[in-house]
This record gives sequence, structure tokens and C-alpha cells, in this order.
Amino acid sequence: MSVVYSATLKNNRMQLVTDLISNQVAAASTGSAAAGSLVIGTSALSGATGVLATIALSATAGTVSGGVLTLSGVPLSVAASATGTAALAELRNTGGTAIVTGLTVGTSGTNVIIGSVAISSGQTVTCTAGTITHG
Repeated sequence: MSVVYSATLKNNRMQLVTDLISNQVAAASTGSAAAGSLVIGTSALSGATGVLATIALSATAGTVSGGVLTLSGVPLSVAASATGTAALAELRNTGGTAIVTGLTVGTSGTNVIIGSVAISSGQTVTCTAGTITHG
């Protein structure tokens, strides 16, 4: 499964391409930053369905270098809200809207690294790393 970006993000990225082609300068982000979340879920993750854990991110969710977004503040932990096998993750804004979906979850070689994919309600879930590579 490929990482999926929201329509708003896709449109903003394409507008930036257009602006740069037109020799305009890319502007820094505006507005007040607010903490989003990393939602870890089962293979059925969609909205409230399949959610195993929701981890609060810092207001600056990550850093970007060389086309790779790396989550800030790791390790990040929270008590699981449900029981299941972690398979997918999403990055959501403070209002709960999914900005990036289709992130893979595992103990290595995935977008989101956690200690174990077998999650039980109440268990501490810790994200030790998270990256998205622009492709």
C-alpha cells in the first residue's frame, strides 16, 4: 500500500510546483502550529474504525531533510485504547482529519516503528521512529 496524501495537501504541493516554475519564492508556513496525532491501527484503520492507539505529536510534528519527513520527539508513548494487530498508521491534524494515510507499522523496515505489533488495550504503545520518504 502506498502512502496517501489528503486532497488539500496534494493541491498545495501542486500549487507550490506551479509557483516555483513561475519563478515565485516558496513562502514559509503561516498560522499557529497545533499538535496533531499519530494514529496506529489495524489493517481496517479508517476514521474511528480499527484505531488501537492515538499518540499526541508536538506542535512541530517533524523535520524534513532530503525529501524525508522524520517525526519529532520520539520515543512517543500512549496507553492503547483497543486490542489488535497494528498494521497501518495515519497522521492527523488537531481536528482529527487524516493528512497522511497508508503508513506501514512494524518493528523494523516500516514507516512507523513500534515495539510490538501485538497490542492489548491498556498496554503502553511506544513509537521509536517514524519517517515518510517523498517518492
